Amino acid sequence: MPTPKENFLRLMRNDKPEWLGDPWSCFTPNPIFRPIAFDAVTLSLGGPKYGEVNVKNAWGVTLDWPEGHPGAIPNINEENKLIKDIRYWKDFVSFPDISKAPWDFVKGSLKAADRENLLLMAPTFTGMFEFSHYTMGFEDALANYLLEPEHMYDLLSAYTDWKIEVIKQVIDNMQPDIIHSHDDWGNKKSLFMKPETWREMIKPHYKRFYGYIKSRGVLVQHHADCVCHEICEDMVDLGIDMWQGVIPQNNIKDVIERTGGKLCIMGGFDMQDIDFPDCSEQKIIDTVRHVIDTYMPLGSFIPCVTNIIPLNKRVEEILNAELNRYGAEYAEKHFK
Repeated sequence: MPTPKENFLRLMRNDKPEWLGDPWSCFTPNPIFRPIAFDAVTLSLGGPKYGEVNVKNAWGVTLDWPEGHPGAIPNINEENKLIKDIRYWKDFVSFPDISKAPWDFVKGSLKAADRENLLLMAPTFTGMFEFSHYTMGFEDALANYLLEPEHMYDLLSAYTDWKIEVIKQVIDNMQPDIIHSHDDWGNKKSLFMKPETWREMIKPHYKRFYGYIKSRGVLVQHHADCVCHEICEDMVDLGIDMWQGVIPQNNIKDVIERTGGKLCIMGGFDMQDIDFPDCSEQKIIDTVRHVIDTYMPLGSFIPCVTNIIPLNKRVEEILNAELNRYGAEYAEKHFK
């Protein structure tokens, strides 16, 4: 019987796995946010705690963490936006000093990690697109991609340089198996920009960033719980191993066929249909079974909550229990 670590990698590679269930049980537990082991730089950047609003992080970006939300979200307006004019972004942006990040604390917390049997996944939050709208607001960001592409490109190039320095520290100090990279490129209907614009303005920076991660022998899991099927071949080109957060509004079957098994799809759930306190247990169970029965036969697929963990604890418990129960049935029929 393979270890949970090895079995997850077999699932990812569509290479004779022996088990199917809650995928996050294959990762090192983390009390802050299962299954991601937070790094020292992330911990040092600051921001709101649960229930706090109007808190500035190390960048000077204003964030809220409203009750009932899974994490902090930007609250940008004309008064508090960091970049007032993209042409002069260097006057507004100061890159946080990462030389004093608390790595001793992080490394101490990982001493008990079971690296032989479980995967270790470290994060890189606030991707290139998200950084642009965090610093200037959503409308300005989308407008500037079209009206001031050279200045936007320069901003993201500098940000990518900084992120590479951060991820170097992360890999040096944590030796993760996987980097979880977070950047939503669209909504539930489409990308936020034309694919051609994304390829010109966003893709080159990820080519450098993910190229560095892969050069260090670390897998890339890109989180985007939105519609991105138009650029799935580009994801393969970037070296992404797993697209995590794939909502069913994407044509999942088509994505798997177009990428030829080179991109593992993690998702399948439309959480707005089940992630609420009074959702019936049977509906959650039926949804889990539908996701497994519909997408697992396609290969290169791992059933996974698209927003990583359900907002509602009861839903999480029922969903994971059924992933394990029905997943075991599916594995017994199809993996043996």
